[in-house]
Amino acid sequence: MTANRALFPPRPPPCWRCRIALLLIGAAVVASFAYLGIDYRALGSSESLRLMGKFIAEFFPPDLSPDFLSKVGHGALQTLAVSALGTVLAAVAGAVLALPASGRAGGALRHGSRFVLNFLRSVPELVWAALMVLAAGIGPFAGALALALHTTGVLGRLFAEALENAPREPEHALALSGANPVTAFSYASLPIVLPQWVAYALYRWEMNIRMAAVLGFVGGGGLGQLLYFHLSIFQQQQAMTVLIAMFVLVTFVDFASARLRRGLGPAYA
Repeated sequence: MTANRALFPPRPPPCWRCRIALLLIGAAVVASFAYLGIDYRALGSSESLRLMGKFIAEFFPPDLSPDFLSKVGHGALQTLAVSALGTVLAAVAGAVLALPASGRAGGALRHGSRFVLNFLRSVPELVWAALMVLAAGIGPFAGALALALHTTGVLGRLFAEALENAPREPEHALALSGANPVTAFSYASLPIVLPQWVAYALYRWEMNIRMAAVLGFVGGGGLGQLLYFHLSIFQQQQAMTVLIAMFVLVTFVDFASARLRRGLGPAYA
């Protein structure tokens, strides 16, 4: 009997909470489809398929004229600049807010800075963009501010968690040796968390490239604004060129950022 138990250990008891959670999720999915009342027969009818095929065909061939490609290239550079500026501003502001959010300035400032970070990232980028367009006018500057505000909340929280997980002993040792708090932090804790901070910032830059291309729909400039303009006047071939430019830009930035983050990997592995 003992040998059999060693070879065939008893089965663990069923996880009733897991089963109930799965049943509730399944019920919520079914209820969502029933509530939306989608007519799947009409969606899959021959007439609907014909209209969808006709709509897709209108996007081809893309407009590759030199004048329009120049306009798309300018929009791509503007999108890249908006995402880069928004990410840099967010990284600086996030690092500043991460210091009190990690508990280095007392409990009151910790809770206050975390509240600010939670508020900034709880508002979507599109909402920030709509507000910034009203405040700063239509254009890429509004898009950069919108990305900076939302990304500050995300990076600030990630930076603060990295600081909380970093060992404090080297910083305490420098402080006991007579170094002031800024010097102790700069030479002890900052080198530990900096590679991780840079990796987080690069990853958010990847995401901001995609979002910067969308912010143009609410007046944030760049490829998104160009796409919205041509779709609104039913110029699908020009819109297809903009979509291809978005794909190329995002793919390039994803590849470059991934290579940089892999290079930083050994520094904080």
